[in-house]
Amino acid sequence: MPELPEVETTRRGLAPYVVGKSIATVEIREPRLRWPVPKSLAAKLEGRRIEALDRRGKYLLFDTGAGTLLVHLGMSGSLRYLPEPRAHGAHDHIDVALEGGGCLRFNDPRRFGSWLFTTAPDRHPLLASLGPEPLGADFTADYLWRTSRKRTVAIKQHLMNGHIVVGVGNIYANEALFRAGIHPARPAGRVARARFEPLVTSIRAVLNDALEEGGTTLRNYVDGNGNPGYFRQSLNVYEREGQPCKRCATPIKRRVQGQRATYYCPRCQR
Repeated sequence: MPELPEVETTRRGLAPYVVGKSIATVEIREPRLRWPVPKSLAAKLEGRRIEALDRRGKYLLFDTGAGTLLVHLGMSGSLRYLPEPRAHGAHDHIDVALEGGGCLRFNDPRRFGSWLFTTAPDRHPLLASLGPEPLGADFTADYLWRTSRKRTVAIKQHLMNGHIVVGVGNIYANEALFRAGIHPARPAGRVARARFEPLVTSIRAVLNDALEEGGTTLRNYVDGNGNPGYFRQSLNVYEREGQPCKRCATPIKRRVQGQRATYYCPRCQR
């Protein structure tokens, strides 16, 4: 699933092509996504100017002045800018043609993405209860420590809870915990206060490193210009079961937590 670095990379890649442009037409070939695409979406967007392209968690926010288009890439989706017309494929579900040329094309083989419209994004049910951005000033060691007190859930699940902090998905939670030396199954409430400083630093560092590499492509992900992310080559533990730890050479182990694969070094992480 595209996580924060992949969504932010997509945003950065698309913004120069779409901000300030008006929407000519919207073609919805497949409305059956995670939630049905509103029947009125095309009418609400056509003729509107894209004033800004922002991100909140894993959602892209296209501000048209009269309302905001919320786009989620789901588990396998991508949103690309095409400078010239191109025949659509089987999983190219939505096209947004821009005045003067160019098109945004949404591809989603598994159809877990979403396209929704709101006039109040801050109060939208999908955004209103989200936690702070991990790269923002509100995400501090003290904040993360306070939210973890008396919680028996594993620290990895705590980090992946979007109500606690947004955008720290499975890949980056694995990698940040390795960098911080914290075992992913340790109960969040039993992580000492002093360990939250290196944990927050590790979360920010791994996300920024991934952004520099254009995100992580494991299967389907490509950015707004159709390029894969290259952070996979820098992964320390994720999908490295049985391979030697890059620090101590102990074989990396794998376990399942909350139906998600967890990778860790049994020696480096306590």
